[in-house]
Amino acid sequence: MKPHLAITMGDPAGIGPEIIVKACAKLRPRLEAGELGLLVIGSHRALRRAEAQLASAQPIPEVTEESDWPALASLQAGPERGPIELGVLSAEAGRMAYLAIERGVALASAGRIQGLVTAPLNKEALNKAGHHFAGHTDLLTELTGASGSVMMLAHGNMRVSHLTTHIALQDVPAKLTPQRLRNVIDLTRWALRDLGLKRARIAVAALNPHGGEGGLFGRQDMDISAPTIAQCVAEGMDIVGPVPGDTVFVKLRAGQYDAVVAMYHDQGHIPVKLLGFNVDPVTGRWESLSGVNITLGLPIVRTSVDHGTAFDIAGRGVASEGSLIEAIEYAERLAASRLPHPQPRPTP
Repeated sequence: MKPHLAITMGDPAGIGPEIIVKACAKLRPRLEAGELGLLVIGSHRALRRAEAQLASAQPIPEVTEESDWPALASLQAGPERGPIELGVLSAEAGRMAYLAIERGVALASAGRIQGLVTAPLNKEALNKAGHHFAGHTDLLTELTGASGSVMMLAHGNMRVSHLTTHIALQDVPAKLTPQRLRNVIDLTRWALRDLGLKRARIAVAALNPHGGEGGLFGRQDMDISAPTIAQCVAEGMDIVGPVPGDTVFVKLRAGQYDAVVAMYHDQGHIPVKLLGFNVDPVTGRWESLSGVNITLGLPIVRTSVDHGTAFDIAGRGVASEGSLIEAIEYAERLAASRLPHPQPRPTP
């Protein structure tokens, strides 16, 4: 059976509508061949504006939730209370972004779609609308009733899950507990299995420089990470670490591991984005973006682009759809092979 995925528009004032129109145009041969189904959820006004700006020859048809969906269709997330200006942060745009996610989760939970692919939202707009979440991951955890979730970034063979994400750097060491680390390792193993990697080779990045240098630069790697990793190895897992952060991603890129567990947001994001963002050396402009954000620990499949709303270029027709297409392809793979997961351990 072909997977039917929903694409949530994210913030309609950003580049979400534009990259959706571009991605759907590129995927149209597969859609027409019956290999894939896509349902765009968001603002019809924003979608029509993007189609007009890009001179799209084939508008995405509108459907209702109760109707039979064609291979490509769009569903209004909810009533729109006013106009949304491109590139302008607003509570109304944040409200529409929230409604799209809420509706997508409901459809996934009911089995109407097999996965959720999200275009970028703006955290400030989301909060202005009264939805106080740090981003998609926290929001999806709440809406699905998951006991915990973990962010994994992926680009090619670079797969990086995160012990922590949107917290202050000073708060990271306290979050490194045996329970949290084991939870992230387990979720990473299950994700790699769903991606077709039977024996997952995982490295745990060190928190401190040089892994703490025997305690000179901190003891967390010695006292917490090393014993947790040793227990995993004793259970037959292919886990190594703590591996110093300045070499672990080079080894990942070289294929020595299938994934890395990073300790904090920037430690994991920088190497993936450095490789996934293609920059023209002459103009300094981004030519293309690739990379996918996968949420682990949810009862539904969810992938996302690995970039933001880019208000500064919204509506100019220059935003790259590469990351969105990659996110759709990852969601397809995960939906096709997803096996039942044990419930993740609740983490503080």
